[in-house]
Amino acid sequence: MSISYDLIIRNGTIYDGSGQPSYVGDVAINGKSIAALGKLNGATARKTVDASGLAVAPGFINIMSWAPISLIADGRSQSDIRQGVTLEVFGEASSEGPMTEAMRKDKLARQGDIRYDIPWTTLGDYLEYLEQRGVSTNFASFVGASTLRIYAVGYDDRPPSPSELELMRKLARQAMEEGAMGVSSALIYAPGSYAQTPELIELARVSAAYGGIYISHLRSEGNRLLEAIDELIEIARAANIRAEIYHLKAIGKQNWGKMSAALQKVDDARLQGLQITADMYTYTAGATGLDASMPGWVQEGGHHAWLERLKDPAVRARLRVEMSTPSDDWENMYLLSGGGDNMLFSSFKNEALKPLTGKTLGQVTAMRGTSEIDTMLDLVVEDDTRVGTVYFTMTESNLVQQLKRPWVCLGSDASSQAPEGVFLKSGVHPRAYGCFSRFLAKYVRDEQVVPLEEAIRKMTSLPASTLRIQDRGRLEPGAFADVVVFDPVKIQDHATFDQPQQYATGMLHVFVNGLQVLENGEHTGVTPGQIVRGPGWKKSKG
Repeated sequence: MSISYDLIIRNGTIYDGSGQPSYVGDVAINGKSIAALGKLNGATARKTVDASGLAVAPGFINIMSWAPISLIADGRSQSDIRQGVTLEVFGEASSEGPMTEAMRKDKLARQGDIRYDIPWTTLGDYLEYLEQRGVSTNFASFVGASTLRIYAVGYDDRPPSPSELELMRKLARQAMEEGAMGVSSALIYAPGSYAQTPELIELARVSAAYGGIYISHLRSEGNRLLEAIDELIEIARAANIRAEIYHLKAIGKQNWGKMSAALQKVDDARLQGLQITADMYTYTAGATGLDASMPGWVQEGGHHAWLERLKDPAVRARLRVEMSTPSDDWENMYLLSGGGDNMLFSSFKNEALKPLTGKTLGQVTAMRGTSEIDTMLDLVVEDDTRVGTVYFTMTESNLVQQLKRPWVCLGSDASSQAPEGVFLKSGVHPRAYGCFSRFLAKYVRDEQVVPLEEAIRKMTSLPASTLRIQDRGRLEPGAFADVVVFDPVKIQDHATFDQPQQYATGMLHVFVNGLQVLENGEHTGVTPGQIVRGPGWKKSKG
């Protein structure tokens, strides 16, 4: 009597996510789960996919996703699904909860191209809201340390009082019990930059108590990179917690030589028994806002206070000096990028400014006949946003060094979108469309930086292990059926800085929780994505 399954993917070259050598075989799926692997010659299925000559792997995990709002606009997650991403992890320092009514009103007032209601207040409520809307990819989130700080302290540059810190800890516990993966921070942006090490240790201890992680955009990726890594290691040791470095990099030409020492610091900490890991995207340019080119003091008090200060002639005179003077006291992305020709504007809210999308700061400055610093200050005021900006700050040789480290996984640091509708109103970093496919095409197939087995481990079981996700990231019986089928010879990113909104190709089939989301390279429109909760959720349920 033959065994029957819902689906069999036949004759593929199976990369199970472990990093072990591949083998040719079949993958059987029943419902949401993987039922069997190997040579299933006698088995039958309601549907069969021929994967001869193709790679079959677990779905990829994007550990650093900015898709919580883009998925509200378009739940298909097209730009990532077409690269094989089946799990988006949100929450770099700011999360979709918890929030006060004032925070909610501020968030509504500052919306850009995507307009949406906010019927939630807690992180757990947001996760359930997104799942109920229907999305094609699975998703998870950290709780943001900056979000906790705004809730309890506001935008003041000061330590929290004992009662404020206890409120932050209480809110962190609540978020962990709602399923947060851990606590996240971003220590170059106000108000996160106002948090000192003891505060972060206290929040990390809450995460640790629930089996979660501490993950951080370091306090410096430039002039004080090594000291910033020391701080993360100190937090990990003091809180007895696993810790991950968001997008590990050395920015600014004068700092490129620090990468070997930075990697060695992590290697040494790991040898001492600390569980330190990192992630990175596959480009030598990052993307953030013009706030990352301005000191923290001018941003104290929140967005409105920042804009009002930028209108003050005395403040602007001070900023002209500070923003053009090298300093180790704060992360000056303007100087670290080498000036306006290495800064590319990617998004504006003001319709009158949208024609500047895709132009460099140098070009806009020449058009306006002002200085580069005054142009930045003017644009923030005119746009009433931080102004999306791509900064070219890194070197290729460092990126290759990082990708070779066995403890570095991938994160796009971008939203998941589509070259249509609301997404065409602004530009985007090409990593939104190409991060994972570029890794497989450029660094694995063409340059052979790491073998394919190891590359797939970096995108699957490594982040799953880091986050303590038990049932994803591996092809094994009983695991959720998040499965991708692609052509290693043809996989290719196409997004560029000039034309970023172009889908990657070569990913043929993608299954999320057993349902086919991508078929022969085209989206099927189904939305089987579900919440992936952290270990604290299970603990809270007993």
